[in-house]
Amino acid sequence: MLESRYLKDNIENLQKLLGISALKNFETKSLQKLLRLSRIREYEDGEVIIREGDLDPWLYFLLSGKIRVSKENLEINTIDKKGEIFGEMRIIDFMQRSASVVAVGKTICLAVDTSAKNRISAQDPEDEKLDFLLLLYKIFAEYMSIRLRVTNEELITAKKKIKRLLAKI
Repeated sequence: MLESRYLKDNIENLQKLLGISALKNFETKSLQKLLRLSRIREYEDGEVIIREGDLDPWLYFLLSGKIRVSKENLEINTIDKKGEIFGEMRIIDFMQRSASVVAVGKTICLAVDTSAKNRISAQDPEDEKLDFLLLLYKIFAEYMSIRLRVTNEELITAKKKIKRLLAKI
């Protein structure tokens, strides 16, 4: 993995972040805070981004490439949509990573160190910090809702298929 040491609060980086649909509601000030907590990480094909069972504090936005999500060595999903969030469940529930994520081909991510969120509070008013954190959690909730709906559809499809197969027996 290659990692940038620091993302500067420059216009180019802010414009790239504004291109991510999940971040479209962030104000420039909030994006600058996000940049201070972030690194750009580049992964090669087959490289592990998240390991099931780990307790790391990183949240990821897919900038380019593709990832494969698996649990207990069974593939759950592949994701190739720019701006897709992954690694958010650990941030919300503080439990071990529930799945592994591996790069498929060259993959670039924005990695946000969520353990550093308390470092921004010293210079920022409490209201601004709360607004920032609420916006992050709103994004998490939206993504989790979308994923839950997709999972529900997959479950219903699987149950219907099982019912048809049982009827043939």
